Amino acid sequence: MARMHSRTKGKSGSTKPVEMKKPFWNNKKAKEIEMVIAKLAKDGNSASKIGIILRDSYGIPDVKTVLDKSITKVLEEKELKKELPEDLLALIKKTVDIRTHMEENKQDKVAKRGLQLTESKIKRLVKYYKRTEKISEEWKFDPKRAKMFIE
Repeated sequence: MARMHSRTKGKSGSTKPVEMKKPFWNNKKAKEIEMVIAKLAKDGNSASKIGIILRDSYGIPDVKTVLDKSITKVLEEKELKKELPEDLLALIKKTVDIRTHMEENKQDKVAKRGLQLTESKIKRLVKYYKRTEKISEEWKFDPKRAKMFIE
């Protein structure tokens, strides 16, 4: 399948192991891992950042194999989940960065095209999240208020 806004095929990425086995070197219990996830979330880390920290610092390659649920499910249970999904926040941050660049460089047509593509991705994601009821039906992306979502 081709990438979204180009005619080229994407690069291949890393793949997870075929078998979902619990790592034999992991000596932490499920409750301990959930407590670490809650602590890292209270420190302001996102779900993907928590997964990277658990992999690099705690030696837990995949939380789902150990807990039988994802990091976002653990955050939902502990009521630490953010109001907007992480991928949507990343795209909003990208539009804010592009807009600040565009203020300094008004003739940058490539950045203008990048802004159009990013905002179309946001609109598509918002439509999906409204349909799956992950965000409210009244939520609307406003480029003027986008800096507020990041802070």
